[in-house]
Amino acid sequence: MGGAMDLATSEGAALENQPGGPLGTGPAGKPRSLWSDAWRDLRRNPVFIISALVILFLILISIWPQLIASGNPLSCDLSKRQQSSQPGHPFGFDGQGCDVYTRTVYGARNSITVGVCATIGVSLLGSVLGGLAGFFGGFWDSVLSRITDIFFAIPVVLGGLVLLSVVTSNTVWPVIGFMVLLGWPQISRIARGSVITAKQNDYVQAARALGASNSRMLLRHITPNAVAPVIVVATIALGTYIALEATLSYLGVGLKPPAVSWGIDISAASGYIRNAPHMLLWPAGALALTVLAFIMLGDAVRDALDPKLR
Repeated sequence: MGGAMDLATSEGAALENQPGGPLGTGPAGKPRSLWSDAWRDLRRNPVFIISALVILFLILISIWPQLIASGNPLSCDLSKRQQSSQPGHPFGFDGQGCDVYTRTVYGARNSITVGVCATIGVSLLGSVLGGLAGFFGGFWDSVLSRITDIFFAIPVVLGGLVLLSVVTSNTVWPVIGFMVLLGWPQISRIARGSVITAKQNDYVQAARALGASNSRMLLRHITPNAVAPVIVVATIALGTYIALEATLSYLGVGLKPPAVSWGIDISAASGYIRNAPHMLLWPAGALALTVLAFIMLGDAVRDALDPKLR
């Protein structure tokens, strides 16, 4: 009996002396938060590391495409149209004689910009509306739920064909605005459900009993504990918005020439898929890799933030 107690005591001491502190605690014996646990899991997840490196590279070339492409994406030579790979032009030329490699590199800028800005806009608008509806409930919750149902009933691609067909601008902002307009209901429902769950916790009820204001409860107690599902959904949706921009540009209602976009290049190359498949292969491959990287990142973040998967 004494030997067993000594063994238990020594094991407990070993746990206490670990660099991270006792089990479930961080340095200096402080309890670990959900975010610190999530970051620890993400650093050990190869899927997160690979996808994060790919996304970091894509963001880098979208900001400074000159780092790996010295040409002009709008500089074309009709005498080289549809020609395959040549020295200095590894991806060949498109139907207008433009360098496919240069256009593929520069196409990342608009795609990443649309995806990031649309995700930020959708997350902010949806989180605010859904969070307030979930916190206050009652009449405003019912109104928002009905409005959300109306927006959910609008097909996204069909809505884009109707709304963006009247826009003549070739910038990314009309596309971003359309995505925010039709994308916020999904985040709103996630935020609403997360806030409803969080406000029923004991610490929120205790803060209410102590006289905390609604704004303090929302900002200090509910939002930090309800934002994780929104981050997960938004991270996965970012890749979806990039694919949606390419789809709308392919259909001719998204970005328009002379803007450089993977969707525009895929649309232009679709008629030459038999004679010059390289025109379609590279922009389509870049699009697929980008969307896959963001979806993998979202899956890794979901696994790290979901307590049920621990």
